[in-house]
Amino acid sequence: MKLPHLVSAALACAIPVAAIAADPVLMHRDPGCPCCEKWVQQVKAQFGRAARVVDDAKRPAFMKARGVPADLASCHTAVIDGMTFEGHVPIADMKRALATRPKGVSGLAVAGMPMGSPGMELPGIQAQPYDVVAFGPAGRRVFARHGG
Repeated sequence: MKLPHLVSAALACAIPVAAIAADPVLMHRDPGCPCCEKWVQQVKAQFGRAARVVDDAKRPAFMKARGVPADLASCHTAVIDGMTFEGHVPIADMKRALATRPKGVSGLAVAGMPMGSPGMELPGIQAQPYDVVAFGPAGRRVFARHGG
């Protein structure tokens, strides 16, 4: 096969991957939550994608369907490229999980709404320490630590 044909074949194989990567971010949130809006704006900017925000009074059912442990609940649940992100997960952690796809991990969560986490930044307020927890069929483990 000549070089131009190899390039064409490589580009043809890349199209489906690019199409998947362009899917919008889907975020279900507690209705009217303002910090969720701050978080999704940061995600849109860092991922360069549109976002579909759903005000969902029945979000616990969506969380359960996505496998989010109830004790890791926050105010929003997002889906990006098939992975689930619960709460104010930092974008760098999301990108690392998406790039590495750790075995047995279906998502990341930041329980509650810790001050200083993405979307929860307030001038003059010190960031609280918090953990980003990986969860999935393999159980759960600390994926990253932040703040403090």
